Amino acid sequence: MVSTVTGTWPVFGSLRDYQRGWVRPDVIAGLTVWAVLVPEALAYATIAGVPPVVGLYAAVPALILYAAAGSSRHLVVGPMSATAALSAAIVAPLAGADGGKYAALSAVLAIATGIAGLLAGLLRLGFIASFISEPVLKGFIVGLALTIIVGQVPALFGVEKEEGNFFEQAWGVLTHLGDTHWVTLVVGGLSLVVVLGFTRWLPLVPGSLLAVLLGIAAVSLFGLDDRGVGIVGHIDPGLPSLGLPAGVGFDDYVDLLGPAVGVLLIGFAEGLGAAKTYAAKEGYEIDPNRELLGLGTANLGSGLCSGMVVNGSLSKTAVNGGAGAKSQVSGLVVAALTVVTLLFLTGLFENLPEATLAAVVIAAVVELVDIDALRRLYGVWTRRLGSIYGHAARADFAAALAAMVGVLLFDTLPGLVIGIGVSMLLLLYRASRPHVAALVKEGSLWVDAERHPELPTTPQVVVVRVESGLFFANADHVKDRIEELCTEDTRTIVLDAETSPFIDVSAAQMLGQLRDALKRKDVDLRVARDIGQFRDTMRRAGSETSPVGLYPTVREALADVSRERPEEDS
Repeated sequence: MVSTVTGTWPVFGSLRDYQRGWVRPDVIAGLTVWAVLVPEALAYATIAGVPPVVGLYAAVPALILYAAAGSSRHLVVGPMSATAALSAAIVAPLAGADGGKYAALSAVLAIATGIAGLLAGLLRLGFIASFISEPVLKGFIVGLALTIIVGQVPALFGVEKEEGNFFEQAWGVLTHLGDTHWVTLVVGGLSLVVVLGFTRWLPLVPGSLLAVLLGIAAVSLFGLDDRGVGIVGHIDPGLPSLGLPAGVGFDDYVDLLGPAVGVLLIGFAEGLGAAKTYAAKEGYEIDPNRELLGLGTANLGSGLCSGMVVNGSLSKTAVNGGAGAKSQVSGLVVAALTVVTLLFLTGLFENLPEATLAAVVIAAVVELVDIDALRRLYGVWTRRLGSIYGHAARADFAAALAAMVGVLLFDTLPGLVIGIGVSMLLLLYRASRPHVAALVKEGSLWVDAERHPELPTTPQVVVVRVESGLFFANADHVKDRIEELCTEDTRTIVLDAETSPFIDVSAAQMLGQLRDALKRKDVDLRVARDIGQFRDTMRRAGSETSPVGLYPTVREALADVSRERPEEDS
């Protein structure tokens, strides 16, 4: 156990209470993820602009260190397409045509991202995750999964891949369908059938691993590479050098620290989404602060091992979870097998068909395209909600849709920012227009008059409640709505404050101004059942010239109006 400012930080916490029965599924999952991770890591290193083997260098420390520091039992950390592309965009202008400096700066970016992650975790900035709502994460994951799928389709068909957003890539696939390499499509299609078929009907058999082995065997036996089927190709064997990258100075670290924050945010969002998805399935909790620590240590280790930026992988986590992983033992198995690969097995994966790899990735993420979840979010609507909030009544669906479309149109980081921005704007809009309900008496309770039209009303007395805290953003709306509820016969308005847990100075002053305005119309404003923060603020910030009457219950607020003796109110 290691004590930090974040509290007790258990090393290898996911292995706590490990059960003997988990060994077999963890080993099988590790083998399956290893079969996917090795060729993917090679491909993502190419996206980042560094030699393919750098992807393997990054994977080993990332897997081990995340398992030691992270909170997810299923998350697989390694090179990913989004952060790899972001790495290339950041490093390329600084390195120019110097290949050696390019690789060194890529490692520096990983170190800077690691430092940023560690600082964020130690400062307990995991609360930032609270601003990324579940609907936004759902939309983000769906958009990211669709982007991953469309990015793999060209390899499945053996056609040229177009750059750009989801729609540009999809259009590129459609326009190149005439160039389909049919042998490649057969290999990819059969691989996809094997993975999906075994996943559905024989889940105990690792379909992804079987597809990879069959693909390698097919290339070796039938010489498919000579018939135009793309394969992974040559991989340099051996372990990386350890330590700080050579040929860079302190200024390079400082220059890359700012961009590293953007890389960290992307990695944190994708990893957190994947981790929460599988934690919900298995019934355990994810600690955002530990996720930042895990991501930070993983990137720091990658950079010190001549690697590149890493993050939680949505696709490989899906493979891991689908293969039955129970803990981070599967990740440690992957790390050990990757070391073995670097030393002895690089030649094996040289014959892996790219179409088979694409099939494995597509099969892994297709289940994350959760259209049913988006449909359920859309269904969270009623006529009353629509009458109160208008189009903002479907706020969660709108936020999820914004995140998904943002990812599809503008890439990962802009999509996440768009989703969060729309979510916050809709939250502010709804908070600025709370429902102000007129109440009627039903037995000992005060209930919404609109929901109980059969109950009688008293025109001389209006009891209202605001279904929100009162603050500067909604003070004018509440004032206008209360004035609308007044009629020519109204003589007393009672604000039942039980559903308003807080009030700020602006809203307290608004109530004072409202009392003055109503008093000129011979209407008395009273506040009942003020609790906690509401009471404290009202007594200290209310209008001094015309204080608002405060009463412990609605019945007492109405006692002298109805000429009845006050009785205990609920």
